[in-house]
Amino acid sequence: MSHILCLEYPPCSTCKKATAWLDAQGVTYTRRHIVQDNPTAQELEVYHQASALPIRRFFNTSGMLYRQRNIKALLDAGLTDQECYQLLAEDGMLVKRPLLVVSDSEGVITSVVPGFKEDLWRSALGIS
Repeated sequence: MSHILCLEYPPCSTCKKATAWLDAQGVTYTRRHIVQDNPTAQELEVYHQASALPIRRFFNTSGMLYRQRNIKALLDAGLTDQECYQLLAEDGMLVKRPLLVVSDSEGVITSVVPGFKEDLWRSALGIS
């Protein structure tokens, strides 16, 4: 039995769409408020490594905070992955949302998908 975690910002329209989609698929999952309970740098490192995606995919590039803090310039200047984890852990509004984390029965993360794209979520969850 896998465990599904959905890190979300409840007022976000994409997060609402994603959780409604999960509900419609009959998926049992845990919701976690990405701002009130922001992922730690350690969690972000695990999520990033499990995803096999570039670290940039974990940043909420359309967010106001991303623009205010000129994060793109920092990334372009060559932030290390460790520096990115620390930066993302400072504020949940910097993290791409929703963030889907799928773990197996032993708690090993098998899939991580930042943002909501139905086909990617279907694949991560093994839904045809």
